[in-house]
Amino acid sequence: MAIIRTGSAEWSGGIKDGKGKISTESGALAAYPYGFASRFEGQRGSNPEELLGAAHAACFTMALSLILGEAGLTATALNTSAKVSLEKQDAGYAITKVDLVLTGTVPGATPEQFEELAGKAKANCPLSKVIRADISLEATLEG
Repeated sequence: MAIIRTGSAEWSGGIKDGKGKISTESGALAAYPYGFASRFEGQRGSNPEELLGAAHAACFTMALSLILGEAGLTATALNTSAKVSLEKQDAGYAITKVDLVLTGTVPGATPEQFEELAGKAKANCPLSKVIRADISLEATLEG
């Protein structure tokens, strides 16, 4: 049985002067603004890359929680950021890499075990599987 989740976008106007709105089925985003300026010029609003980064960070962190549990470990804190790189190439723009940066507190885990389990989560998170860009991981065990 497939689980279907929906995100949507609206757009009106040209590429530079147009305006868009992003929404999610859950309502977490409801007609949130995005456009050329928020994507390429650092202006206020959202963009697809930050949304992909947030989704990837969330997916990876949940996958790691599962993998830690399978190893008999429970995290008291896992914090992940995903830096998504959008680069201009000959044929337009491409997402070329995602840098996952993880800090965690996992009682009973060694740094080596934490890094190994984080690597498994990176490889097996559903969003990691769909993203074809180079995905790096920096994992730090605290405490």
